Amino acid sequence: MNYLAHAYLSFENPEVVVGNIISDYIKGKRQYDFPLPIQKGIQLHRAIDTFTDNHPVTKEAKRYLKPAVGKYAGAFVDIVFDHYLAKDKNYFSTNESLALFAENTYRQLNMYQNVFPEKFQRVFPSMKENNWLCNYQFNWAIEKSFANVTRRAVYLTTSHNCFDLWLKHYEPIQYLYQSFFPELKEYSFIYLHNQLQNDL
Repeated sequence: MNYLAHAYLSFENPEVVVGNIISDYIKGKRQYDFPLPIQKGIQLHRAIDTFTDNHPVTKEAKRYLKPAVGKYAGAFVDIVFDHYLAKDKNYFSTNESLALFAENTYRQLNMYQNVFPEKFQRVFPSMKENNWLCNYQFNWAIEKSFANVTRRAVYLTTSHNCFDLWLKHYEPIQYLYQSFFPELKEYSFIYLHNQLQNDL
């Protein structure tokens, strides 16, 4: 999953939000350099990624995009699942509720900028200014995110074919997301609850 899902699956715990969002920028044992509640967010992020990567629904979704991007399909599926989440009325009943969620997430992150890894310090201003979390609902933002993945990938030169494949298979991939996300939410809630209970 991408930034929106990781923020949402932090269940409004500010320090968990921070850890969950910055986790991709934290390697190995560096997680232990952070306060314990932020460590919980980092660990939750990694648990979400493991659950997602190994789920049969995710593997099925990747099959639609692999002809265009091969082994990178998982990164693109993460992005489009955030798109479906942003448009999912079960979680964001209105555009205003999504906008408020995004604004609150940026505010929570702002409070902890002093612990951001260097790379995320460079990313966060763009995330906030361009309102990534809210804009996942728009196809043009997904196309832009696809292009960003391509720029970072070693063996990709374009994401146009992948974007076209996604639009072609928009509904079947959305159906896969709909069958998957409630499971992921339940898993994440139980995982985080158990992690926090261990500290009591």
